[in-house]
Amino acid sequence: MPAVVTSDHADAVAALPKNVVPPIPAIDNSPVETPSRTVQSNGGQSSLGSPPDEDDEFDYEALPENTSLAANLIAGAVAGIMEHTVMYPVDAIKTRMQVAKSANVYSGIVNAVSKISAAEGASSLWRGISSMVMGAGPAHAVYFGVYEAVKVKLGGDNVDHTHLPLVSAAAGASATITSDALMNPFDVTKQRMQLNSSHRYASTFACMADIYRKEGISAFYVSYPTTLIMNIPFAAVNFTIYDTTSKLLNPDRTYDPLVHCIAGGLAGATAAAVTTPLDVVKTVLQTKAIFVENPAVLGLNSFRDGVKYIYNNNGINGFARGMRPRVVANMPSTAICWTSYEMAKFYLLKKGMIKE
Repeated sequence: MPAVVTSDHADAVAALPKNVVPPIPAIDNSPVETPSRTVQSNGGQSSLGSPPDEDDEFDYEALPENTSLAANLIAGAVAGIMEHTVMYPVDAIKTRMQVAKSANVYSGIVNAVSKISAAEGASSLWRGISSMVMGAGPAHAVYFGVYEAVKVKLGGDNVDHTHLPLVSAAAGASATITSDALMNPFDVTKQRMQLNSSHRYASTFACMADIYRKEGISAFYVSYPTTLIMNIPFAAVNFTIYDTTSKLLNPDRTYDPLVHCIAGGLAGATAAAVTTPLDVVKTVLQTKAIFVENPAVLGLNSFRDGVKYIYNNNGINGFARGMRPRVVANMPSTAICWTSYEMAKFYLLKKGMIKE
């Protein structure tokens, strides 16, 4: 901007001797104050009213405290369905290994796939998946919704992101108790369909109706206490290891799918291995009606009954049955679950569906 020369300044210059250089008037370089506004973008700010860049980092790792229940439910449902469908065939193999009459029926996962596919067709490994999908969506929606709510109430979402493993464990346990009450009937139905090769049910509801007609409503919840005994430590280990690993690998709490995948995989594998003995007991209780030729199995009605039966028939090694496929299934499925959940949270924040 050129300097503005006033008439007084011109007269002063004219009066100077010819060999004197006139002074240059001072220019005011102070910025002109203009109205501005700041755009908040969770993790970053963009001034002067310009929209935030697409690369702005979102501090999304924990959903905002005032996040709607719907947002938590959506993220959880997406995670649950993705987790259980991708590794479903391996879960079916795990179930068969746990209730097999002999530990030598299958020498490994590949051998089990080969034998089951040859005898019943490859599609048999997917039997019962409709029950799992129907239950997993709502159950995981409740699971993550309760987890986020309890974590906030216990102070787990503090401003300075202090790591509180006990809060994560308590929130995970609370989420498990709630979601398992919804999921247990679908899990019972799933395992009956996985094992019952002689009776092909037309649908999930047909299987549920058959179980209810023959065994009553209690059949859907006979394993619920055992499921809680298993899933509460599973959830505690899962959430604690995930949060701890995420804190170590991603201290800035930015959206990083690779970190979420690694942390989720480690959490799932560890939790699956630790709780396999409890899972064996749960499977025996949920599938006992299939073994009508064995009165001893039909009489199992509690966690204690299941433990005694497994130990008396298979020894201490019976509690480790299916550990390998359980770990193989849970490691990627839990990684998928956490990655999908974090992706859903990030998407909801990015699209403005969650307000700070």
